[in-house]
Amino acid sequence: MLVGNEYGMAEGASPTSVTTIEPNNTEPSIPIEEEHFCKLILYIEISNSRVRIWDVIILVPNLVFLLFLGLRFNRARLKLRATSSPIFLTFYGLVVVNSLISVIRCIVSMTVNASAVVGGYVDKGLWITVRFFLLAMELSVVIFGLAFGHLDSRSSIRHVLLATSFISLAFTITQGVLEIVSPDGSFHVHSKDYDLFGHGGMLFWFVSSVVFTVVYLTILILPWTRLRERLALPTKRSFYLYILFLVLLYLSQSIGSGLLNYSIGEGLCIVDVTTCIYFTLLTPLVYHTFLSEFFGFLDSRLDDKSFSTE
Repeated sequence: MLVGNEYGMAEGASPTSVTTIEPNNTEPSIPIEEEHFCKLILYIEISNSRVRIWDVIILVPNLVFLLFLGLRFNRARLKLRATSSPIFLTFYGLVVVNSLISVIRCIVSMTVNASAVVGGYVDKGLWITVRFFLLAMELSVVIFGLAFGHLDSRSSIRHVLLATSFISLAFTITQGVLEIVSPDGSFHVHSKDYDLFGHGGMLFWFVSSVVFTVVYLTILILPWTRLRERLALPTKRSFYLYILFLVLLYLSQSIGSGLLNYSIGEGLCIVDVTTCIYFTLLTPLVYHTFLSEFFGFLDSRLDDKSFSTE
């Protein structure tokens, strides 16, 4: 009978025959998942710097448009002083403010480390701030368009801005709280262990997009209903093209966020495209729809030196 020694070896056994089993106290490492391109584009950096490609994509169109406004600022200032209507000044102010805020967000986001806790909160806060200003402009412009003939005083314009700002504030506060309390897992970067800006989660994004779609679609079809005889609706085709743009945008957002909410990855691509369009094209579209004709008209009047305040 073989008797084991204190090391568990049978007497007479060769030490070379002992097999040592090391304790395994560590869990197997989780391999870094291969991200979908539409998620990768949101956080991939240029040459391992803090400059993300997504921020560059948003920055370039906004910066070009801001430079355009800067080149035309002096002439625009003279034209705005030459008219007695305060609504065009309001439109122009909204456009300039939103352009500045969008450019500032991109630049600041490029300088912070979004993977750090503080940097992540700063990045999300910047996105929510831009969303607040864009939504306030979006709603204000729609109301101004619907009630253009009735907004002939600074007090009425101020009331509209206050109302739309309150709605936008409630929207963005809800979005911000959801971003912090319940971040969407679809926007979690596993390789860096931090959360991207997820629009308040896809359920919130879906519900809000559906609501905006219904509201703007209702405005779009009003001229084809009996209410056109009771309401003083806008007659300009450009206004309805602007509303059509918003309908298609929010409808696409509804589809994309709905798909992503049910873990269908292709929905993220739709969300990316609609986000890029909203944060880069909305402000230039407002300028083109509501200010380009005004400035063009005044261009000809001022060049003829026959302009008089109406």
